[in-house]
Amino acid sequence: MRGHPIFAGLYNLMLRGTERGGLRDMRAELLADARGRTLELGAGTGLNLAHYTDAVTELVLTEPDPHMARRLRKRLDDEPPAPARVEVVEAPAEHLPFEDGTFDSVVSTLVLCSVESSGAAAREIARVLKPEGRFLCLEHVRSGDRGLARWQDRLERPWGWLGAGCHPNRDTVAELEAAGLETAGLAPDLLPKAPPIVRPMVRGGARRLR
Repeated sequence: MRGHPIFAGLYNLMLRGTERGGLRDMRAELLADARGRTLELGAGTGLNLAHYTDAVTELVLTEPDPHMARRLRKRLDDEPPAPARVEVVEAPAEHLPFEDGTFDSVVSTLVLCSVESSGAAAREIARVLKPEGRFLCLEHVRSGDRGLARWQDRLERPWGWLGAGCHPNRDTVAELEAAGLETAGLAPDLLPKAPPIVRPMVRGGARRLR
């Protein structure tokens, strides 16, 4: 995979204002609930690493973009996270190379907007979660406001060019529910200091229904 070398190089800089504006605190609150064997999808440059606690016994980080994965490995060397066992796997969220029902927690932060198929990724999340496991996510989603949703549709293509394939108009909650996840634990929120078309978001936890 060729990946996006320029986007990978600018990613942390692009998110700096949003992180300082509250996203960093949102990450910490979300990841405080990660437990046991944990899988993070699209770990990017490793912005979540500092927020995992020692309640996570093993951390598996997937990242399909080789340029992101290289930066992720460097951050692991420079800033080892709390979990003692950490592994990086270069794999997409739609095709996870793991057995069914093997993770206590699956984590996704600002990832499902840019995967090739959010429906396939949601089905993979449900597949690899243990029956009692939780999916912890922080994702920007399609707006419930019709006017803003229309702008998300209109700007989907140019925004994707800027954001390495990001789709601002995905109904991620519906995709998760279709995959068999119970989403009552996901709360609507706003992504801080972000352009309007990517401000609507959900965060929290979901569980397998079957």
